Amino acid sequence: MSPRDTRPRQLPLDLPATSAMQREDFLEAPGNAAALRLIDSFPDWTARVVCLVGPPGTGKSHLAAVFAERAGAATVSAADLTRANVPEALAGGALVVEDLEPGHFEEAALFHLLNLAREQQAHVLMTARTAPAHWKLHTADLSSRLRALPTFFIEEADDALLAAVLVKLFSDRQIPVDDATVQYLLLRMDRTFEGARSVVQAIDRAALAAQRPVTRALAAQVLRDLLPDDGEEDDEEG
Repeated sequence: MSPRDTRPRQLPLDLPATSAMQREDFLEAPGNAAALRLIDSFPDWTARVVCLVGPPGTGKSHLAAVFAERAGAATVSAADLTRANVPEALAGGALVVEDLEPGHFEEAALFHLLNLAREQQAHVLMTARTAPAHWKLHTADLSSRLRALPTFFIEEADDALLAAVLVKLFSDRQIPVDDATVQYLLLRMDRTFEGARSVVQAIDRAALAAQRPVTRALAAQVLRDLLPDDGEEDDEEG
């Protein structure tokens, strides 16, 4: 009978990576320049209530976090906003309302928030995936208010920004990665911020489980698991 292997094993624990959310960590590109200028210009805004709009993972929450730190703002999910908790949420004079989505928030609460923010001259930054001006709501006055809001759009990343995002996501997990691996991923992964986040998480777990560094070969193995229909043959690591 062979002796029992008592060497410690590295388990792929699903621990969240700590994202760097300071202003200097935000990656500027043409598609997010207007939104970034908005945050940088605070408190000299032309309107007290504004909205950031863009697909998931494009940096809305990052910019909202920068604003919250500068303004001393509280942050609340739109789904958790109620008419009763609006005064408390606005008590500090600034507020971030995250993830506004039609059908997933209380219209009376949002309408009350907009009214109270105007009365108190509070600053409110809201984030959404689609422009509120196009939403079909039950409250006509709320629809009118949302159509009048200054809206700042954030577009999906181009190649240069997406590559920088990959490097940042790996860096957030304290994982060194070379340019060849980054370029390999760019050509094959889901080309969205969410896709970048998912593939980096999968590669991190695979590297921990195999006790291997992150390389192009490991990235290829992970992508074959994530995209089994890709069918591309990749060189094995030598």
